[in-house]
Amino acid sequence: MIRHTPLRKKRDSTIPLINVVFLMLVFFLIAGTVAPPLDPNLNLVQTKDLEGREPPDALVLHADGRLSFRGRTTSPDQHILENGTGPSRIVPDRDVPAQRLMEVTSALRRAGASSVILVTERALQ
Repeated sequence: MIRHTPLRKKRDSTIPLINVVFLMLVFFLIAGTVAPPLDPNLNLVQTKDLEGREPPDALVLHADGRLSFRGRTTSPDQHILENGTGPSRIVPDRDVPAQRLMEVTSALRRAGASSVILVTERALQ
């Protein structure tokens, strides 16, 4: 009489999963060390107590939607007429609605500005 041995189910191997996790670990270890760390003896400049001022050649877009240039209220068309069609710089208030910012940049481009540059604050985190 012939005996049949029961077939065993082949279990899924976890080796490929371990390999993928290991490769991801190595990738993130290498990617995290691309930028050299700052010298621990370095004291960074503190600017939190300085008075902030916009660049003198930039339009200021206030939180209420007003546009001013060198302290005077203006409009995109008036600004281009008085200052030419070169690049226009805008310093937007942090609380200005994005829709208003887009309206102003579009109006400057329609009025003839060759480009519109947003001036922002860049902080070291």
